[in-house]
Amino acid sequence: MDSEGIDGVRMTWNVWPRTKVEASKCVVPLAACVSPLRPHPDVQTVPYPPLRCKTCTSILNPFCSVDFAARIWICPFCFQRNHFPPHYSEMSDTRLPAELYPNYTTIQFVIPSPTHPHSQFGHAAAAPPPTPPSVFLFVLDTCMIEEELVFAKSALKQAIGLVPDNALVGFISYGTQVQVHELGFSELSKVYVFRGSKEIGKDQVLEQLGLGASGAWRTIAGVAGVGAGGFQKGMMGQNGFAGAGTAGAGSAGVSRFLLPVSECEYAIDALLDELQTDQWPVAPGNRAARCTGVALSVAAGLLAACVPGTGARIITLVGGPCTEGPGTIVSKELSDPVRSHKDLDKDAAPYFKKAVKYYDSLSKQLVSQGHVLDIFASALDQVGIAEMKVAVERTGGLVVLAESFGHSVFKDSFKHVFEEGEQALGLCFHGTLEINCSKDIKIEGIIGPCTSLEKKGPAVADSVTREGGTTAWKMCGLDKSTCLTVLFDLSSSERSSASGNVNPQLYLQFLTSYQRTDGQTLLRVTTVSRMWGDSSVSSEELAQGFDQETAAVVLARIASYKMESEDGFDANRWLDRKLIRLCSKFGDYRKDDPSSFNLNPSFSLFPQFMFNLRRSQFVQVFNNSPDETAYFRMLLNRENIPNAAVMIQPSLISYSFSSLPVPALLDVSSIAADRILLLDTYFSVVIFHGMTIAQWRNMGYQNQPEHQAFAQLLQSPRDEAQMIIQGRFPVPRLVVCDQHGSQARFLLAKLNPSATYNNAHEMAGGSDVIFTDDVSLQVFLEHLQKLAVQS
Repeated sequence: MDSEGIDGVRMTWNVWPRTKVEASKCVVPLAACVSPLRPHPDVQTVPYPPLRCKTCTSILNPFCSVDFAARIWICPFCFQRNHFPPHYSEMSDTRLPAELYPNYTTIQFVIPSPTHPHSQFGHAAAAPPPTPPSVFLFVLDTCMIEEELVFAKSALKQAIGLVPDNALVGFISYGTQVQVHELGFSELSKVYVFRGSKEIGKDQVLEQLGLGASGAWRTIAGVAGVGAGGFQKGMMGQNGFAGAGTAGAGSAGVSRFLLPVSECEYAIDALLDELQTDQWPVAPGNRAARCTGVALSVAAGLLAACVPGTGARIITLVGGPCTEGPGTIVSKELSDPVRSHKDLDKDAAPYFKKAVKYYDSLSKQLVSQGHVLDIFASALDQVGIAEMKVAVERTGGLVVLAESFGHSVFKDSFKHVFEEGEQALGLCFHGTLEINCSKDIKIEGIIGPCTSLEKKGPAVADSVTREGGTTAWKMCGLDKSTCLTVLFDLSSSERSSASGNVNPQLYLQFLTSYQRTDGQTLLRVTTVSRMWGDSSVSSEELAQGFDQETAAVVLARIASYKMESEDGFDANRWLDRKLIRLCSKFGDYRKDDPSSFNLNPSFSLFPQFMFNLRRSQFVQVFNNSPDETAYFRMLLNRENIPNAAVMIQPSLISYSFSSLPVPALLDVSSIAADRILLLDTYFSVVIFHGMTIAQWRNMGYQNQPEHQAFAQLLQSPRDEAQMIIQGRFPVPRLVVCDQHGSQARFLLAKLNPSATYNNAHEMAGGSDVIFTDDVSLQVFLEHLQKLAVQS
């Protein structure tokens, strides 16, 4: 079932309480999870600009009241009466413009280029002038063993073969120093070297690359913030893409470092063939001197000079921790371990805060340029994802963490970024999101890959969460799975429904403008409506509108955010209190009688979600490094609801001779000798063979013609696993294991421990036992019932 419909919007509550007080009693906050570019076959694209309300600037939509005779539409947000312009004159109640069709609550407008403002309703906009193509700047760490570098180079060659021909590419390699490679002259390869030990400003990068001459930088600085339109007018160089200024340094400057892939594929191939691991000597007992921070700073400076205001991505392959210059996360002595969660808690990570501050300032530079930072990290130890997280999240970048550049998690994910067709990620640039709300609704902030544009207005709430204090946000990079969580608040004024004229409906409008890789700018407008409920009379209405999957994901995102931003925050206690209060409010029971407790079906799965969230990698950091935790949380914050729900509560399917594949309980009792289990945790997919199945397989029964059914049983979960892996980014790790084998831990760690060494004697025979002191779901629910009914 497509629960998000055409709009790609899911809310924690689909019926809203009318007042701030009533909202606080609902425990789970009012929130919408919005997937602004989610593909849907029914989303229409029209070739003319939208009509805006003259008071609140919201856009004409199916919820507007229209007086066809008077040619007037009334805005549902501010009740302003607006006149239709002359080119809507042919409109009538039988001939509607697309944006008034009741089922087009989401619609896209082609935004004409600034040079062609006169496109009309029903007429295609004139073709815009050539927009500079998208830009991919590859940054490769060379401080790694030969074998890893070979894997990384082969992935880069494959990627460059998949990049669209007109896209610009550039290449930087780094180790102890940073090398910017000039691609414009294939017969003589030229390299500009930067010291990796100290911070390098944007101006120094330009000066050293010879892009700072003849006032060129001043020209750029003057237009860098103008965005694509202003940038095109002032800066079209030869070949139709941007020149770096006026005189000498002009477009020649750009084409020395960034070239259409069709013109430099051969040069990059040759360059990669010659590239060796970093030659800088490493003293015994030391780590390599690796200057990741400076390399990214130089990359950002190069893009600032050559392509300000053009969609660009810095695609970085990192093979180990930064130990040199700004952004350092650990010293060069191997005897110093890379920081752990314990070190961060005790403030015993000497480099951490300084590195985060450095990447924070880099993120501001990238956001102002409109450029994206992607990190592909492959190493057995940590590389600093926890420190770089701020720059990746604020620019809407991609992140993949793998054990090796030869592992399928890296190789297949990396290829996926550049592939076209059905499975393509749908990468877009220069996104902005604006939100309009009905009166009395305020916006607290957004959790997810974006940056506040600090646009104030009456809809800005007093309290701020994450990217707040604004009604508009910037997304330098976004794709079809990008999801943002918008947190709402209500104004404190009591609304009286008794007055009779209060609209029973509330409205929210999400305006996403973005640029496709072909340079076309589109505005996607989604307008949704929900009902106000009168919770002072009955909570039944509210309960019917509760979305437990979305609520679990929203609480997971808020808890993760609080764990990072509030010292000493106890996530388990916070989640428990939320759950107890929710069950107290919406449960059906007699005071102080746990056995009488009953939960409305709209909430029946929620306690189980909370049980799994408390045990998940988002809350339990014990077994993970700070890099892994940062990685998991970044994906939790950017993926759509079905994907994020699987991260919190994995899905389990059972395969056996006796039945078709069926969903199984996420419980140790689901393990049986004659079953195969398929576990999907989003980050990994586990195929687990029961003992008997594994023995038969080892004896080769599946190869005998009379055991076709067994061969089929072995193959089914593999086919299903391939389906899951194909449609997902990052590509999950595939684990194939057997009952009692060493890798069985990948399954056991996620199961409810209903059988442990404490109660094994009570359990029916045949069940596996989990060695843990964790409480089981059953015990958890008993405690919950006892606490929820307390007077």
